[in-house]
Amino acid sequence: MPEQGNRPDPDILLKNLQAAEATQGPAVNLKVFLGYAPGVGKTYTMLEWARLLRQQGVDVVVGLVETHGRQDTGRLLDGLEVLPRRQVSHRGADLAEFDLDAALARRPQVLLLDELAHTNAPGSRHPKRWQDVLELLEAGISVTTTLNIQHVESLNDVVAQVTTVTVRETVPDSILLRADEIELVDLPVEELIGRLRDGKVYVPEQARAATKHFFRRGNLLSLRELALRQAAQRVDEDVRAYRRANAIADTWPAAERILVAVGPGPSAPHLVRSACRMAAGLHAPWFAVYADAPDAYPTTEADRDRLQANLRLAESLGATVVRLAGSHVSDEILAFARAHNVSRIVIGKPTHLRLRDRIRGSLVHRIIRGSGDIEVHFVGGAEALRRPPGTRGGQRRGLTWKGALASLLMVGLMTAIGLLARGRLSQADMVAIYFLAIMLVAFRQGRVASLAAAGLAVAAYDFFFVNPYYTFAVSDARHLLTFAMMFGVGLTISSLTSRLRRQELDAREREGRTASLYSLARELTVVVETGEAAAIATRHAVEVFGGHAYVFTVAADGALAVAGCSPQAPEVSEQELAVARWAADHGRPAGRGTDTLPGPALTCVPLPGGAGTLGVLAIRAAVPGALALEQRRFLEAFAGQTALALERARLVVEGRAAESRARAEETRSSLLSAVSHDLRTPLAAITGAGTTLRDGGERLDLPQQAELLGTICSEAEHMERLITNILNMARVQSDSVKPRREWVLIEEIVGSALGRLDHRLRGHRVATDLPLDLPLVLVDPLLVEQVFVNLIDNAARYGDGTIEVTAGAANGSLTFAVADRGPGLTPGLEDRVFEKFYRAPGTVGTGTGLGLAICRGIVTAHGGVITAANRPGGGAVFTVVLPAGEAPPVIEPEGNLP
Repeated sequence: MPEQGNRPDPDILLKNLQAAEATQGPAVNLKVFLGYAPGVGKTYTMLEWARLLRQQGVDVVVGLVETHGRQDTGRLLDGLEVLPRRQVSHRGADLAEFDLDAALARRPQVLLLDELAHTNAPGSRHPKRWQDVLELLEAGISVTTTLNIQHVESLNDVVAQVTTVTVRETVPDSILLRADEIELVDLPVEELIGRLRDGKVYVPEQARAATKHFFRRGNLLSLRELALRQAAQRVDEDVRAYRRANAIADTWPAAERILVAVGPGPSAPHLVRSACRMAAGLHAPWFAVYADAPDAYPTTEADRDRLQANLRLAESLGATVVRLAGSHVSDEILAFARAHNVSRIVIGKPTHLRLRDRIRGSLVHRIIRGSGDIEVHFVGGAEALRRPPGTRGGQRRGLTWKGALASLLMVGLMTAIGLLARGRLSQADMVAIYFLAIMLVAFRQGRVASLAAAGLAVAAYDFFFVNPYYTFAVSDARHLLTFAMMFGVGLTISSLTSRLRRQELDAREREGRTASLYSLARELTVVVETGEAAAIATRHAVEVFGGHAYVFTVAADGALAVAGCSPQAPEVSEQELAVARWAADHGRPAGRGTDTLPGPALTCVPLPGGAGTLGVLAIRAAVPGALALEQRRFLEAFAGQTALALERARLVVEGRAAESRARAEETRSSLLSAVSHDLRTPLAAITGAGTTLRDGGERLDLPQQAELLGTICSEAEHMERLITNILNMARVQSDSVKPRREWVLIEEIVGSALGRLDHRLRGHRVATDLPLDLPLVLVDPLLVEQVFVNLIDNAARYGDGTIEVTAGAANGSLTFAVADRGPGLTPGLEDRVFEKFYRAPGTVGTGTGLGLAICRGIVTAHGGVITAANRPGGGAVFTVVLPAGEAPPVIEPEGNLP
């Protein structure tokens, strides 16, 4: 029967079963031939593999293969079915593209599709070829394709840095993760350069240019390394997945991985550096692991500070720092090593007395016995070797007066209880009571005080409850075993209780950080303003880290500006600002607790965004010193949430700007359309009348000449109104309408508007109802006059000849209305008449559709409201409500009037 530890994980089995159920039916595979540059032989290898499949009876069809004029590659197409290409015309050129519909209709078992990163011609179903591949896979067709490493999306910036060429056609990394098989097609760099010179990759002219740019030897070496690493990473993921699925615990030394066990001892820095040198020599990744478990040695505050320093050293040297928690240190280290296929474990040589290992067990022996195939390396600490024998690694906290007093009082209380109940309690009961005292002291005062309580409990038990009483003499030797058990159990209880208390405090701290991060994320989710996001981030940062916090943002010119800070935060000095600027420029933490510019009191963490660094989150800790490793990681998570909020705020600003530009562009296009259409009619009328007067004026009688002159004048006035509306609309659209308010009578404004429309209103009846007691209003008279002009002109245009202008004052507002008896408004569209360029049905060609939109803009700028409605009995009424404002000031006359 297999051991329990070798059984597959039930969760993994369930996951595999669900995946198998989801993919029932014929196997659909994606195979990628990966290369590091054109010319390494990807297409050639793919066609050879396809011909082998064809010989095995597999239905293989060539969807699209680019031979680039290579005869060797072209000959491999002989005997393979090739789908005809789809012809696409683009900008006068005929392009031959892959026919996706033909491939779906043919439905082969395997389809060959070259150049996965190719961009399809405009008009295709998908813009990218990899999207065609996804549709083919969803249709149940296996696809085999080719790809160069420079087209992988996550490596795009690395390739640009190496080759100085930015690749525009990229493939998402998710496609490579979706691939069932990746086969590396490799070729030595010198051989590829030789093929290039021989014209087997490009024509001679292109080949010579390529060797001077993209195909330089250094570029090819770097690209080859990237391709090899990508393939090795994929193989490593497959190996780890296979090990998990089959519950394989033994280490497979296919690749070196190193684990170093880090503790608070003074020899740990030497141990970390030795592991770093070993990893560098083997070109292997390495882990720095600290395990916290009940069997770990107790640590003081000084020990924990040294531990943080050791872990920071390992992180700065390139290690992946991991903190583990469990029941046994050795078990946790070995379990992590097996889970990550670690090949070597590095631990320090023990420097303590051998007696401690005999009492508590040896960590070294447990790791050696449980390591199996994993190599275990011992490294002597240089600091430990220089330390005198028998000295401890750090200063241990001794017995404080509070601990001594607590031990004395607790043991005294339990002794008093025992003496009062001497006849009713047995000796075993007293032993249990003293155990309780030891446990309470350990929980409140720590391990050293609990040891003192254990010694006092043994003495009190011997003196008061063991014959002969009130002496330390022991008549029965069996009590000596009881004393030893009391002290031993008290020691164990004190160790476990103190460790449990420390773990409880750590758990509370982690819970508090998680709750704070959750609260921060929840508040930042609804924020769309940079200042508000900075205020929330600094407030939460102060709650977690103490001290003061700042958020700097990067301006358009690259300068840093304080977007938010905690209350009463001191001003940032030039030196501290330089640290923040360095963190923003380089995208790495800087300041106190880091290896870069550690002098200033600020710890600065960059805020990364999609378009570069958005800013910096800076912490001025309340307690001097570097942040602990957990605090630094939590600060980075904090910065990540803040960066997301700032990025969202930036995108909102850009979206608003883009929306404003789109509206402006729409307005500009509409204005041009209005100018070209609506101005053409009056210009044509003016031109026609003027030409007639010029060419045949002497043949026209005076009435005809007067009529032509009237046409010119009326059409010129019409064109003036159109231009005025267009200019006013441009002002309203740009939000530049700022009323210049004056105290005026509404009767004066109405009279001025009617005077401007005198010629336009001939033949119309205008009735005004303006009470004499109307108050003065504080408005811009020219703008409000334009409102009256537009509304009256609109009534004259669409009414039946009767226009009514009324006004009234009530409740601190002035209301005036312009009404007509025309056909009225279309029901349900009363509000649309105020939209730009909207024209009611049947009114095409009578105006630009801007007059009422201008009215709404002017009224809104005055803080008023304009509405439109149908009148009972027919017609439309437009009502404007303006705030009347306070009464105008009364100017007292100077001097005495006669």
